[in-house]
Amino acid sequence: MSKYSVEITGINTNNLTVLSNEEMTKLFNDLRNGDKSAKEKLVTGNLKLVLSILRKINNNKYNLDDLFQIGVVGLVKAVDNFDLSFNCLFSTYAVPLISGEIKRYIRDFTSIRISRGIKDNAYQILKYKDEYEKKYGIEPTNEEISNSLDMSDYDIKLALDSLREPMSIYDPIYSDQGDTIYLCDQIADNKNKNDEKDDLIALRKALEHIKQRERKVLEDRYIIGKTQTEIAENLKISQAQVSRIEKNAIVSLKRLLK
Repeated sequence: MSKYSVEITGINTNNLTVLSNEEMTKLFNDLRNGDKSAKEKLVTGNLKLVLSILRKINNNKYNLDDLFQIGVVGLVKAVDNFDLSFNCLFSTYAVPLISGEIKRYIRDFTSIRISRGIKDNAYQILKYKDEYEKKYGIEPTNEEISNSLDMSDYDIKLALDSLREPMSIYDPIYSDQGDTIYLCDQIADNKNKNDEKDDLIALRKALEHIKQRERKVLEDRYIIGKTQTEIAENLKISQAQVSRIEKNAIVSLKRLLK
């Protein structure tokens, strides 16, 4: 697999060309002399810079096509503002601009509105971390960030937490052979404690009226926490049989609880 094998709609990323330093120098001179086609060649010849950054940033929560387009915006800005007199490689100049555009998009792309001040703090922290990593090759500690940016540990944590994608209460957190537990299943509801007690009493009475094997399977599954496979091994039956017993038991309980 190619080092830059990233799926981008409409683009075969494995076939992208890479410009040599000599070609880059010539194209920047041509661009400075008014050759408009040189700009397109410079952008096209450096798309792998965007892909290399996406491979580090993408966490499957954002559309790769969108991130790629945002990264290209940063690349175009780098081409527009780069000057050969900077006496550095174009990639050295372009990568922070591309990365900054992508991270700014990720920071702002959230369904929860974060205050401008917290966002600004987050941007300063990301910028400081990028510069620190380039200089020392390691991430700075919170103490170093705090001393350099004059932020408290709380402000740093708050700013960095604001960059995290919020979870949906319907996000799956556990799955066992088709039985999925969602985040909302683990959230306590303290508003209806009396109703819960009444339901518990009714459930206990209903359990007394179902078959013993069905009750045993439900106890093993939902009280002890065994898997269907473990129960099948204990009862010397197939996992499919355990599944049917469990479903029948639940149907019986629902009928008794109506």
